[in-house]
Amino acid sequence: MALRPVQVNIKALDAPAVGRFWAEALGWSAYSPGVTTYVGPAGGPVWPDPVAVCVDVVPVPESKTTTKNRVHIDLATTSAAHQAELVARLQALGATPVNVGQGAVPWTVLADPEGNEFCVLEPREIYRDTGPIAAVVVDCEDPRAMARFWDEALDWTLHEVTDDRTVLRSARGVGPYLEFLRTPGAKTVPDRVHLDLLPYPDDSKAAEVARLRALGATHLDLGQGDVPWTCLADPEGHEFCVLAQS
Repeated sequence: MALRPVQVNIKALDAPAVGRFWAEALGWSAYSPGVTTYVGPAGGPVWPDPVAVCVDVVPVPESKTTTKNRVHIDLATTSAAHQAELVARLQALGATPVNVGQGAVPWTVLADPEGNEFCVLEPREIYRDTGPIAAVVVDCEDPRAMARFWDEALDWTLHEVTDDRTVLRSARGVGPYLEFLRTPGAKTVPDRVHLDLLPYPDDSKAAEVARLRALGATHLDLGQGDVPWTCLADPEGHEFCVLAQS
């Protein structure tokens, strides 16, 4: 029994517009199968995608606060020229430069049209085969504690565990990394961005939720009502959802 990340869930006032931004940013396509806008590789919606961790933009009535998101996306580039071109193209699409205290770093920090922060990385060999999303990055207080929980929660492989960073990736060596970075300060507001997880077809969603709770996850009532997914939080309070097979 194990779970796999299948999408990054982003809340937005204007989900179609934010979905179009991320589709252009990633070179993917945006689809609207219902109230959400799903962004995945071109060629028609495949869910779950066998390689990519996709993006699902969900409409909400509240705008983002000024607090920095504790979950964000890092975009991969293949050269300095590609990084510069991508940053320029993203700004033309409506992204804005933001200062989150990063100082003088080789990557560029931007925000999407509704203020969700993300990074355009300088070329790094480790991300050469991830696709457009290099990593989903989570700020945390204790990367080692996150390693203990998420290594058991997912069927992904643990690549690195230090006091400052924990890194996981699909056991098949495809798609983006999941990284937990030590960041000062506890979580204080609900995450605007979170991961959605999916059981495998032969696994029971209820059993997976029970297993996660035994590992230290807690149930969350976000006003979601009677829905087919289950909202949980990891031991540091980061929200995530366990989806049902469609």
